[in-house]
Amino acid sequence: MSVFTLSQAEREALLHKELSELTQHHRANCAEYDRILAASGFTSAATVAELPWLPVRLFKNLELKSIPDDEVFKVLTSSGTTGEVSRIYLDKAAAATQTRQLGATMQTVLGPRRLPMILVDSKGLLKDRRSFSARGAGVLGMATYGRDHAWALDPEGHPDIEALRTFLDKHGSEPFLIFGFTYLVWLHLYEVARDNGLDLSNGILIHSGGWKKLVDQAVSPEEFRRRLKDDTGLTRMHNFYGMVEQIGTVFLEGPSGGSLYCPDFADVIIRNPRTWEEQPVGEPGLIEVVSTLPTSYPGHVLLTEDLGVLDGVDDGDWPGKRFSVLGRLPRAEARGCSDTYREAS
Repeated sequence: MSVFTLSQAEREALLHKELSELTQHHRANCAEYDRILAASGFTSAATVAELPWLPVRLFKNLELKSIPDDEVFKVLTSSGTTGEVSRIYLDKAAAATQTRQLGATMQTVLGPRRLPMILVDSKGLLKDRRSFSARGAGVLGMATYGRDHAWALDPEGHPDIEALRTFLDKHGSEPFLIFGFTYLVWLHLYEVARDNGLDLSNGILIHSGGWKKLVDQAVSPEEFRRRLKDDTGLTRMHNFYGMVEQIGTVFLEGPSGGSLYCPDFADVIIRNPRTWEEQPVGEPGLIEVVSTLPTSYPGHVLLTEDLGVLDGVDDGDWPGKRFSVLGRLPRAEARGCSDTYREAS
């Protein structure tokens, strides 16, 4: 069952009610959040856009959780280049919900069956099951939606061509799933497949993050799609946008490519970085993300440090808003799941 079904008007009505209730829930259960709202003078919101947002950076500086310490089931950490990381606290219910909703989102493009899966990463990433990096959490979260996993990188982080050949010999004639962060897919799957004549034509690629390094190599999203199609046969590709601060919520690229779409339980608002007003279609600004999934910490309305633009509303592959991510806010900390990657020397 798809989670890309609600028109913008239907979504707005549903989210306004649920997010308003979540705001009150977190205010009652997180003293720091209550103090922030009290200082801002917030009482109520007539629309989703009027709900109070928290800057994602706040999770690097404050311990924000709406559950007692003894109910903390898992702590997720963001990647970061300055030593500062966000800490996201999940109880069992929140962890189960984010896993279920991530699965429902991905099933929209993968179907209900678990497919054989290539993970464009190294198994060594998953050493500590309680405290994951954003990259580790992403890989582990996606791994649960595949089977017969093959790791494209060996424990040292080098391409494992034999593992890929063995996987493709066994599964390459039927649909299979590929997941990886965009830069790793380019460097350690695309280039390896191209140079070794590997056929990825039955693959469905889910990828995210790391466009900065590809831009440095003059590889645009359009070029990425074209080269993978021409050189490996891969045609089904879906980029997604998400962050550990709203774990389980991903904004998925539609079948036509080009734009990201909001699942029914989430939305985006593009804000003018000077006035904080909503930007119309075509006008870039800061991306605000809202989601009903964060119940164990006040991460339901977040202002990111990413720039984006609204591409359209109710006029694409799926209903609701569609948008594009343009990059990081200038001078914002350079963080990103795959940008923490370092090649093994």
